[in-house]
Amino acid sequence: MQANAQGPVRSYLPCGADRRKFLKALACTTAFTSGWCPEANAGDLGERSDPFRFRYMLASCLFGYQYLGEILPQVRACGATHLDLWPKVHGNQREQLTDLGVERFTEMLERHDVQLGCITQYKLGPFGLADELRLAGRLGCRTMVTGGAGPKGLSGAELKLAVREFVERLKPTLAIAEEEGVCVAIENHGNNLIESPDSLRWLAELRPSKHLGIALAPYHLTQEPKKLASLIRDLGPAIEMFYAWEHGNGCMKVMPTEEELLQLPVRGPLDFGPMVEALQAINYRGWTEIFMHPTPRGRPMLPMPAQVTDELNRSRAYLDSLIAKS
Repeated sequence: MQANAQGPVRSYLPCGADRRKFLKALACTTAFTSGWCPEANAGDLGERSDPFRFRYMLASCLFGYQYLGEILPQVRACGATHLDLWPKVHGNQREQLTDLGVERFTEMLERHDVQLGCITQYKLGPFGLADELRLAGRLGCRTMVTGGAGPKGLSGAELKLAVREFVERLKPTLAIAEEEGVCVAIENHGNNLIESPDSLRWLAELRPSKHLGIALAPYHLTQEPKKLASLIRDLGPAIEMFYAWEHGNGCMKVMPTEEELLQLPVRGPLDFGPMVEALQAINYRGWTEIFMHPTPRGRPMLPMPAQVTDELNRSRAYLDSLIAKS
């Protein structure tokens, strides 16, 4: 959607608690497009009868440090409805929100018919999210992605105990998340407590409420399609975010752009068919982000915003085509 020719669209939203209630109600009215309401997670919506489809969200870090005003027109253009806001070093759009202020940022979202769906905050860690969760609540944002915390390299009973202790330590954060209508989604990340398929299974089993979820990143797991599909079925409604992201040639060293893009669906060798079939089987209603990391971090995946959108649409066409086959 283009900007109003008469100038910026003004915001007349209520303030304070009334504003928060209004934004949450607004988020519920868009459940038909986003698949989620702050009061109901993906599992609660599992009985809905509308056909399965991906609910795409756009990660701001795919554009490096480019200005939000250049990124927002690309959200709808790439088939998404919501934006995932990333801070440095991967992007700097979270810092841009601070510079712009909430009112100006909200005006920009409204002008482009976009909502804030997620704030990604690894650097704050899972126990440092209190203020960020309150900001998310003000903005009607229903998801926050972060990493786990705890000992690494565990297995068996030791792993289960460590995940249980992590969930217990997280409960004060989850209390704030519940108050603000946000789900804290933990990504399986390399060199982390929540890294292996078993750690994800324990997290799904031990989570105390729908306000704790999983951000599933196939990049960090085996690249065997059937095993990834089996894991999706095991995790079921605990999945809040699905990264359509494969390993390709990795993302930890400088390489030609064509090799970097192998992290994207259809570009790389991973068959997403079994995963899409599994997502459809569990009636997945969470977010999907077509994703990759360029090297060095903070660089856009392609120089121009429209080029990023074209590449994402190529992956999106592939993923959507798999729905019909599954």
